[in-house]
Amino acid sequence: MAGRILIADDTATGRIRLKVDLGEARYDTLIAPAPGAVVAMAREARPDLVLLGAGSLTHCAALKSDPATRAIPVIVLEGAPCAATRRAALRAGADEVLTKPYAAPGLLAVVRALLRRRATHEDLARRHDSAAGLGFAEPRPGFLRPGRVTLVAPTPATGLAWMRGLRAVLDHDVTCRTRGEVLGATSEVAPDAVVIAADLDAPGAGLRLISDLRSRGATRRAAIVVIDTADDPATLPMALDIGADAVIGGNFDAEELALRLEVLIDEKRRADALRDGLEARLNLALIDPLTGLYNRRYAETQMNRIAEEARASGQPFALMLLDLDRFKRVNDCYGHMTGDAVLAETARRLRANVREVDLLARYGGEEFVIAMPATDLASARIAADRLRRVIAERPFRTGQGHGPIPVTMSIGVQVCAGPDGTGEALGAMMREADAALYSSKAAGRNLVTFAQGKAA
Repeated sequence: MAGRILIADDTATGRIRLKVDLGEARYDTLIAPAPGAVVAMAREARPDLVLLGAGSLTHCAALKSDPATRAIPVIVLEGAPCAATRRAALRAGADEVLTKPYAAPGLLAVVRALLRRRATHEDLARRHDSAAGLGFAEPRPGFLRPGRVTLVAPTPATGLAWMRGLRAVLDHDVTCRTRGEVLGATSEVAPDAVVIAADLDAPGAGLRLISDLRSRGATRRAAIVVIDTADDPATLPMALDIGADAVIGGNFDAEELALRLEVLIDEKRRADALRDGLEARLNLALIDPLTGLYNRRYAETQMNRIAEEARASGQPFALMLLDLDRFKRVNDCYGHMTGDAVLAETARRLRANVREVDLLARYGGEEFVIAMPATDLASARIAADRLRRVIAERPFRTGQGHGPIPVTMSIGVQVCAGPDGTGEALGAMMREADAALYSSKAAGRNLVTFAQGKAA
């Protein structure tokens, strides 16, 4: 079954029809014997979604005020179109309001959209909690700025009227933009919510804009509300299935829109906070705090991926182990703070001289590793010697009260030529690169040595 849905419509015939429509879509349904039983049944059965009649708004409010059930999406079914009823349902906590007689495709599209939203938020929360369980600190909350709401209306005059009406009832920044302007938004000024007319300069143009917004990084996670003044029954399922969060049919209602936007912006903020917290915690697990490079744990995972891709594509890749020469002397002569500064500057120089596609990580102590996809022997030789020179040719100035400190680096390299080459496993490549590094040290340091080759 696709999910469990608790049906508590006001009428017996309504409950039966909902059971049939949802059953045909392979949803598991529970029917409350009376609307008053819905709260107790929801607490016990923990359904994925609840359907209520418009006469049960007190039960809707009870569900949303109970910590055990507040995350369950609620759809309210009203008996006839009524703006006051819709607003009352939204204030009671309803996630969506549909008017009877509803069209089954529209109902099912709303159910799918709400279940997707809940699943996404729960997945983020689970990953966030898993990271917290590893002992990583909670990131500090940032400043909560007003939300950014962008209106994309069919005409400038309509947009101005929408903006004036919405600003009177919504405590967020509201602006009007053209289709091109909203698509050109950068992440720094990206909207938290976009309100789009279903038909802009042509029928269906608003729906096409939804797809464009969802394909761009800056607007991918913005809340999207569609205003369908034509109240076309086909618009609701199409808009929701391509990424809209809500569709308002009929005349523009600033109050209803404001109620929906408050909820959607709050949900977006909570989801963004979970993503940001998860990213920060993952960085703590994968990033070396001194150098800002990836750590050994991440490097080993990514090197396996690079090796697999090289085997699949038949392209060679290079593996380098790099070690600062006589680094202990730096610590002994200048102190560990200076040694840390040398490591951080080494990382900066190396990062500036590898490609974006290359993997650079601190492997431990004063040792670094670089994996270079699609790199043959000749290219690896050029790259390794360049890296050796960027360390050796310019003494380090650490700002620790010492003069310039000469630093050199020894490098060991192994190149896998793909299926036509030696075909060694990653562990063997690492051992051979390490042996080459040892040869560089033994031959006098500040050298590049290739596995089974001569110092360069």
